[in-house]
Amino acid sequence: MATQVQKVQKVLVHLSGGNADAQCARFVQSITGHFGGQDETQVVCYLDNNRFILSQGAGQRVPLKRPAFCPFKHLSVTQAAAIPLDVQDRGVDVAVAVILQTANQRVLLTRRAAGLRIFPGLWVPPGGHVELEETLVAAGLRELHEETGLEVEQNDVSPQILGLWESAYPARLARGSPFRHHIVTFMLLHCPHTHQELQVCLRPDPAEVSACLWVDRDLARSIVGGADGEEGGLQPPPPPAVRVTEVLPDGALRGSLLPGAVLCARAPAEGPDVERVITGTKYALGLWLDSLAPRQSC
Repeated sequence: MATQVQKVQKVLVHLSGGNADAQCARFVQSITGHFGGQDETQVVCYLDNNRFILSQGAGQRVPLKRPAFCPFKHLSVTQAAAIPLDVQDRGVDVAVAVILQTANQRVLLTRRAAGLRIFPGLWVPPGGHVELEETLVAAGLRELHEETGLEVEQNDVSPQILGLWESAYPARLARGSPFRHHIVTFMLLHCPHTHQELQVCLRPDPAEVSACLWVDRDLARSIVGGADGEEGGLQPPPPPAVRVTEVLPDGALRGSLLPGAVLCARAPAEGPDVERVITGTKYALGLWLDSLAPRQSC
């Protein structure tokens, strides 16, 4: 009787010292911790046969980071065992988040709809899960179109992986046991159009997006300056107000002003969450600013 091969259902993270021995990562293990005891490391990453391989073997490395409060860093054996088996069997999912850089150096952030189960009401780049047989760039462009209506051709962008982020939800054990675990690939796409040209093409899906915002370098510096888990004032301070595009329930768009302090708010250690730019996105914006530095010095 022939051995039945289990069909791959979704793209999951696999850990490897080499492609031959790649093993599916367990939901409860810290991916960043697997490569050392620090909160940030360097890894090689690539898609292979619907597996997202992470290793420290030969190849171009990219940064992989987790927050200091990552649940999978602090999860005890007892807490891990208490996570329902159907959650433990999920593995570690793979997502792409698009850092869409316009010709005049803005990047697009979206506020997740209030009805979403994961990170509702928080600011993130467009993105989502990588589907079977997709490349990372194709997944990012598909999610960008599905969430915002923007159609960007793959031949028109110059893709670059800025870094990887280990994401959990809830993001802190104080908010409950995690039931989602992702490695998010932040993909920088250089777009030949300005943000004004793209703005008129925005058609966000109100089921996923409640607002959109084009972030310039100054605002990005303020957002990054409010690093979660760190003390001290913002450097530089946020602007009094930022112009955003609200997405109404019927899909109509309306301009409004949002206090700059909202975007720069830090993740609360306990109690209800607040509207803010999510921790991993702050990390990605920092990487984006770093990528601009060589160009500014020319």
